Amino acid sequence: MNPMPFNNNQENIRNAASALRDILAPAALEIAPGFLRLNKKLARVFFVFNYPRFLNTNWFSEVINLDKTLDISFYIHPIDTGSALKNLRKKVAEVESELAMRDEKGLVRDPMLETAYQDLEDLRDKLQQAREKFFKFGLYITIYGNSLEDLDKIETSLRSILDAKLVYSKAAIYQQDSGFESTLPLATDKLAINTAMNSSPIAATFPFVSSDLTSDSGILYGINRHNNSLILFDRFSLENANTVIFGKSGGGKSYAAKLEILRSLMFGTDVVIIDPENEYQYLTETIGGAFIKISLTSENHLNPFDLPPAQEGENPADILRANIINLVGLLRLMFGGLTPEEDAIIDSAVTQTYASRDTTPTMSDLKVVLDSMAGAESLSLRLEKYVTGSYAGFLNNPTNVEIKNKLVDFSIRDMEEELRPVAMFIILHFIWNLVRSELKKRILMVDEAWWLMKNDDGASFLFGIAKRARKYFLGVTTITQDVNDFLNSSYGKPILTNSSLQFLFKQSPTNIETVQKTFNLTDEEKFLLLESDVGEGLFFAGSKHVAIKVIASYTEDQIITSDPAQLLQIEQAKKELEKAEAMIP
Repeated sequence: MNPMPFNNNQENIRNAASALRDILAPAALEIAPGFLRLNKKLARVFFVFNYPRFLNTNWFSEVINLDKTLDISFYIHPIDTGSALKNLRKKVAEVESELAMRDEKGLVRDPMLETAYQDLEDLRDKLQQAREKFFKFGLYITIYGNSLEDLDKIETSLRSILDAKLVYSKAAIYQQDSGFESTLPLATDKLAINTAMNSSPIAATFPFVSSDLTSDSGILYGINRHNNSLILFDRFSLENANTVIFGKSGGGKSYAAKLEILRSLMFGTDVVIIDPENEYQYLTETIGGAFIKISLTSENHLNPFDLPPAQEGENPADILRANIINLVGLLRLMFGGLTPEEDAIIDSAVTQTYASRDTTPTMSDLKVVLDSMAGAESLSLRLEKYVTGSYAGFLNNPTNVEIKNKLVDFSIRDMEEELRPVAMFIILHFIWNLVRSELKKRILMVDEAWWLMKNDDGASFLFGIAKRARKYFLGVTTITQDVNDFLNSSYGKPILTNSSLQFLFKQSPTNIETVQKTFNLTDEEKFLLLESDVGEGLFFAGSKHVAIKVIASYTEDQIITSDPAQLLQIEQAKKELEKAEAMIP
């Protein structure tokens, strides 16, 4: 057999490997005692040589979140348990001997020595019971800068974080080349500066504690930007199914909401949307949902006097009383506020209106009652425009909207600005009656919720729904770009605390301080929100949170995009397709 082809292959492999090294290697390299120069970039390598007695879980996250370029390597070298136990027995014997000698001499007890003895015995027990294993652990960090001054500043920041946790580090003086190789993705521990450590503290050092921020079921919300793991959740399996989404215009709020709608519908969840700007119209029409316009000239009407049917165990009188309270809140919103005397009159008038009719009354019936009541002249006059005036078509008609679709979009874009909070209130009331009448898995999305939050009665009603939603298998998603208006409402933070899932997308500088204080964000997380791209931000589930990137497939993106240029391209493509189809004989 001729061995020459094999030798030629080996030579080719060596040549290819050499060429690859030439491509990857920097054009210039300088090795100094305290740094490396790679072309125009400087690098400095550190190693950790001492740890405290106890390390908190995720203690290393501050280093990971430092807004600097770092290369970090962990080297975990297993130690045979038998050898570790043998060495521990020797160490225990030494400590016992020293304690005995101090006791014989009558010296004052040494708490540190006694604690060390207890820790050694505890570790021996865990090793013998196979609850722990023993390792040699090396932690190396390479920092980068454009000058020695940059390196010194980054070193100061890094060491201050570690020193505050009683974790001590040193620069690898005269070993910068070995240290740099140790932090390259080559899995070679050239520095070999290790500390004996058992499983628990090593596990506490592992930086990606966010990897468990997921569940075994639910929909994909996005990708964990720290470790590229999937963020999967079933919102209905959490403490409550409510969500809040905050972010500036163009930050990706509606994109994420629409993606959740698409994926939730695939799992059989009904979705109802309150849509102030027709953001969801294309999505709704594309997948065959119901798009319902609510405006002064619309043919669609919702009667706020409607009552939900009583369910098993519910008292009809309680349902009526609750609806009267909601109607009084609506009228406060319509009238711009009521005095205590007017509030009492309205409460009595609404009650009499229901009593005066065998069928569901309307605003006209309420006005008739007010006309007959002493002291109600001003209220009757203020109600006139909603009964026979310019607003009559909006409020003074029986309900003629019927929801039979799994996706329903209520559009209020064409509603006058001053009436938008009223329209949102009435739509919410209609949806709440629907939710109470039939138990189904539903999501209610309230976009630009700050319109409703500007008034205490609207905010109170939304909070009431969010608080009671879980009982009716409902998840409320509250979306807003005006974070200050939302959180400054007395009901803003209660709605937030009653939401198990929270999204923060790109924030404006005027809102970031409020957001940072409300969510207890670090400075690194604050800057992340200021500099995030579209669809990037923070995702909260309970007390845990991670950096998220919302990712859609090509088909999903074509359905949910809000980019006007992209929508125009889609529209032009549809017209060209229709034109081509028309030419086919």
